[in-house]
Amino acid sequence: MIPLGGADEIGKNCNVVRQGDDIVVVDCGLSFPSEEMLGVDIVIPDFRYLLANRDRVRGVFITHAHEDHVGALPYLLREMQVPVYCSPLAAALLRPKLEERVGAKAFDLRIFNPGDIIEAGSLSVEPIRITHSIPETCAMAVRTAQGIVLFTADFKFDFTPVDGKMANITRLGELGREGVIALISDCTNAEEPGWSLSESVVKNGLRNAFANAQGRVLLTTFASNIHRMQQTIDVAAEMGRKVAIAGRRMEQTIEICAKMGYMKLPPGVMIALRDSTQYPAHQLAILTTGTQGEPLSALVQMSKGEYSRLQIQKGDTVLYSARPIPGNEASIWRTVNRLFRQGATVLYQTPQPIHVSGHAHQEELKMMINLTRPFYLMPVHGEPRHQHQYRRMALEMGHAEHRIFEMRDGVPVCMDERSAWLGEPVEFGRVLVDRGGEPGISDDVLRDRSNLSNDGFVAVTVVVDVDTGELVGPPTFQHRGIHAKPEAIAGLSEFIADGLSTFSRDDLKDVDRVRFDVADLAKRHLHKKAGIRPVIVPIVVEV
Repeated sequence: MIPLGGADEIGKNCNVVRQGDDIVVVDCGLSFPSEEMLGVDIVIPDFRYLLANRDRVRGVFITHAHEDHVGALPYLLREMQVPVYCSPLAAALLRPKLEERVGAKAFDLRIFNPGDIIEAGSLSVEPIRITHSIPETCAMAVRTAQGIVLFTADFKFDFTPVDGKMANITRLGELGREGVIALISDCTNAEEPGWSLSESVVKNGLRNAFANAQGRVLLTTFASNIHRMQQTIDVAAEMGRKVAIAGRRMEQTIEICAKMGYMKLPPGVMIALRDSTQYPAHQLAILTTGTQGEPLSALVQMSKGEYSRLQIQKGDTVLYSARPIPGNEASIWRTVNRLFRQGATVLYQTPQPIHVSGHAHQEELKMMINLTRPFYLMPVHGEPRHQHQYRRMALEMGHAEHRIFEMRDGVPVCMDERSAWLGEPVEFGRVLVDRGGEPGISDDVLRDRSNLSNDGFVAVTVVVDVDTGELVGPPTFQHRGIHAKPEAIAGLSEFIADGLSTFSRDDLKDVDRVRFDVADLAKRHLHKKAGIRPVIVPIVVEV
């Protein structure tokens, strides 16, 4: 078992199970960049291991349609053709994205239902219904020669789910009796005691928030949180409000779910965003994207006054119905503060909850362990602190320490009939995708972007006579984004000229050497005189 993402982090979930020459992949997700990843849009798993073993990959199995479990699929399918197995809802949400980014004929989506057995070479995979914040979430039971490897997916035990479909607890117990060799478990909320709240309790919190709002209500949640969007629309209808959607992906998701019967839209409630100006503020609710402070999301653009289709007004109430993903807090609070400055009231903590987690608390994690009775425990989908707490919990339940593995991205856990051990790390790294949609931003590029943002750049031009091997005039330079004393910058040309004066005529004809030394001289001078390290662009012109 090789986690290519999502083991000791939250996001970009991608797990490999290999037996002999057969590989199955469970999920293929993305994560959001951290603050220092300038210009990076998303982070995806490193697929080098899969590409090197492409002939062994029997399929990608999707547990549910959240972006941290499916968002990297287009990038994998551009590189290799492999069947993708998923639920009807996941297929409906994935298809337009794959058609746009991969091509209509370049992917193979295959539908499963809970309880199906899908053969994958010497392995087989069975999806089991589980509850989460999106319908049709499935745990995945991968049958191996050593026993069942059970991926819980993101899960909770919700006994009053919005759609009435509870987790198949009976089947989980049957798998436990059959023999679960390894439980690869969600541990996001391993620090949270007790039981998670049911998604259905959110409706009363929304009712209370809507009832106290004098003007428009704007609610932001994930575009894939179908139950949350359904409850928001239902409450708006109860309160006599029309509902408009801000955000292309959210609009697309609601349209697909309504057509397939996963959402029920009350007659006469939904309106186009462009028509929202025709209604008084107290009769309007807006569903919008932007929970994580994403720069191009509708809510973030509204907070900046840059969303042409809708402007924040004094008296608006903005409801944050989502949990911050680690690393996004700064972006979220910047958005919240801008909304307050524009006169909106922003609610993110309320006496009655307007958000509940889709992830199991400690008692549910224990329940999963007791149902499935695994030999090995492997917490994933959490940071090291969450994995550590899961380990403590399992030890308190009486599980042996050597049977608990805190998995790390890129590090295999190997098993035979007698034991399990950590294998040699596979070729692995992080893959950054910029806003143009192209993966592969290097650390050098990130470093240059950081230097540009901190200290600006300097372009230094030297002109060399190729016949005489002499400089034609003094070096010249241009700079942008530099804050330093004028005399520190003014001496740059003379310093470079002095440095090049030691060059022979043949040396000055070596363009690559001149370029290197010009950059080195500029770096040394600016760091010594101004304490800055700008990006240096040396230009050598031959005449």
